[in-house]
Amino acid sequence: MNINIESYYEKYAPMVYRRCLGIVKNDEAAQDIMQDVFVNLLRFQNRLEHKGPSSLLYTMATNLSLNYLRSQKLRQHAAVEDQDPGWIDPSGETVLARHFLERLFAIDDDKTRIIAWLHYVDKYTLEETASHVGMSVSGIRKRLRKLQSRGKALKEA
Repeated sequence: MNINIESYYEKYAPMVYRRCLGIVKNDEAAQDIMQDVFVNLLRFQNRLEHKGPSSLLYTMATNLSLNYLRSQKLRQHAAVEDQDPGWIDPSGETVLARHFLERLFAIDDDKTRIIAWLHYVDKYTLEETASHVGMSVSGIRKRLRKLQSRGKALKEA
């Protein structure tokens, strides 16, 4: 089933843009990421169903925005490392924090990462988070409890 990309763009582009801007805090980058969301939608339209387009586009915008931030951080670290090797955190806290988060999310799917971001970073309520990812509130609670439990276990280890 082909979806009408043009009508999706007219209807959902402002929402996608606001989501991107909310994460990346840069107008030009948010516009580029918004365009990437719709390019990806166009690319994969034959595989998609016309169910929950706002949730799909919101999730795509979130993922692409987070990927953008990650790539920016990598570029910054590479640029700083090339200029001044003294950028490394002497206490090792940055490395430890990154290692902790990698281990924490190692066995989870992307949906759990999105849930954690929406609830803990964007401060969405459980109901709002559930609505955006297309799950029940109890499902959201279960994933967050599991994530918290694994975080405590990793912290103690």
